[in-house]
Amino acid sequence: MNLVNLESVSHAYGPKPLLSDVSLGVEAGERIGVVGRNGGGKTTLLSVIAGAVRPDKGRVTHNRGLRVGFLSQQDTLDAGAAVREIVLGERAEHEWAGDQGVREILTNLIGDLDLDARVGDLSGGERRRTALARLLIDDHDLIMLDEPTNHLDIEAIAWLAGHLAARKSALVAVTHDRWFLDAVSSRTWEVVDGRVERYEGGYAAYVLAKAERARIAQAAEERRQNLMRKEIAWLRRGPPARTSKPKFRIEAAQALIANEPPPRETVELMKFAAARLGKTVYDLEDVTLHAGGPGSGPLVLDDLTWQFGPGDRIGLIGVNGSGKSSVLRLLAGTVVPDSGRVIKGKTVRLAHLSQELAELDPTRRVLETVEEVRKYLQVGKREWTASQLLERLGFRGEAQWKVVGDLSGGERRRLQLLRLLMDDPNVLLLDEPTNDLDIETLNELEDLLDAWPGTLVLVSHDRYFLERVTDRCVALLGDGKLSLLPGGVDEYLERRAAGTALTARVGTSANSTVAQTPSAAAASGGVAGTSTSDEANGGLPGLSAKEERELRKELNRLERQLDKLSDQESRLHAAMADAASDYEKLGSLDAQLREITTQKDAIEAEWLEVADRLGD
Repeated sequence: MNLVNLESVSHAYGPKPLLSDVSLGVEAGERIGVVGRNGGGKTTLLSVIAGAVRPDKGRVTHNRGLRVGFLSQQDTLDAGAAVREIVLGERAEHEWAGDQGVREILTNLIGDLDLDARVGDLSGGERRRTALARLLIDDHDLIMLDEPTNHLDIEAIAWLAGHLAARKSALVAVTHDRWFLDAVSSRTWEVVDGRVERYEGGYAAYVLAKAERARIAQAAEERRQNLMRKEIAWLRRGPPARTSKPKFRIEAAQALIANEPPPRETVELMKFAAARLGKTVYDLEDVTLHAGGPGSGPLVLDDLTWQFGPGDRIGLIGVNGSGKSSVLRLLAGTVVPDSGRVIKGKTVRLAHLSQELAELDPTRRVLETVEEVRKYLQVGKREWTASQLLERLGFRGEAQWKVVGDLSGGERRRLQLLRLLMDDPNVLLLDEPTNDLDIETLNELEDLLDAWPGTLVLVSHDRYFLERVTDRCVALLGDGKLSLLPGGVDEYLERRAAGTALTARVGTSANSTVAQTPSAAAASGGVAGTSTSDEANGGLPGLSAKEERELRKELNRLERQLDKLSDQESRLHAAMADAASDYEKLGSLDAQLREITTQKDAIEAEWLEVADRLGD
């Protein structure tokens, strides 16, 4: 059942149409991730679906009584109200305190924030969490979120993904956080050139499907060029043979990555980095550091000895307020430790991207602002001009001649990052570099960093980006140490959950009214209120071991049949290309191809049915 229907919807701001004749629907329980370039129309699409914006043309229909929860990017909270009023409304204390779901949301989003604090006194991140908590506490048939992970740390993002996955509401979410997209969405919509392209699956499936579409288009063009002469002769003798385009198959996805090298040649980059940096980059000896200066604020490092070597690519993880930015400032030399020494290598050429936007001359052009740093940059084995790098980071054509004062916050962020890279540093300290960057720009940035030789220390709540560009992760867990995480972000979340579980058990013994948190429940072997008997028995829900074995055998049989039919299909395509001038033979081959295609369609449908029963 569709909750919302859009029929031939068009909408524009200025001369450029953001949505053009779009027709789609959101079904009950459906989970949709929305991606696309900044300014491409994602927020407009969400606003139209939610009914917050009336389209220029077309019709938007909501089911009668539909309850929509909409988190926009704009902060509309009453600055004079208390957090309690915003989040809990008129609920009596005994009512919400006795509701486990409400307590879970307050624990993970509001945390230690005073419920009686005025909204006007909150930081941007605290206001965002307050708005998100208000939305999640209420019941909705459809939840719509525009950049919900902004200002959330990795732990809060992981909790939010789990919480949304457990709700029965339909979900439409715009986000540039690719890990979050994969965790919460079962379909992906890409807003591009006024259209909405639809893909099955989360971000990973979307990338594969999009790459496969491009591969098919490229292969078709190559075949067209190679067979042009034969096709002309063929067309003169009679109508062209009908062909069938094969469906997307698992083998096609595997073929895309079969010969793909790893993203970085780590050994070669480390050799190059060592040549540029020498043996010493940063050595920390018995360093003690407080976030607020010597002796004030939370303790970040306690008598720590640590080495950052040439070619290290380190992701720094921790909750908000744990001191990640303070560690970067310590390495940058803008803060001094309480005690101990920070030894910096003599050849270090540092670039530090902080969360605060550096002042740029608002009267200069974008290209001029980059070229005043450097006009050319060697990245790996290739030399790039300033203009080429600007294009890679989203400044295309006339955008390179825009005045800096007219840029958005996200565009200024990209410009600041590119200026740092153009200065050819050998050590990069990046504090939340992905803020306000869309997915296409993130892909380009990752590709640039893959070929960049040097030492990289990254702070980011974008889990996908963190795991993509770094080789190892360390965490600030509140004990004054940098804890190495061989298991990456998953290990960090497990260790945080174990620590939270211990705190919860201690708190429960002291105060019987404290509820068990979801992370504590996970650490103790399950989710609060959820049975795990199926998993404990090692089988699939609703299937006996014998039934599962039989279904697996059937799945293998169908896959073997599909492989044989795919081989026959490939041979027929090759035979048709060779027989391009023989119309009678082409007709016979085309009949065989149609028969094989029909068989494949039937077997693929059967395969999908069996796989669905197995939960594959």
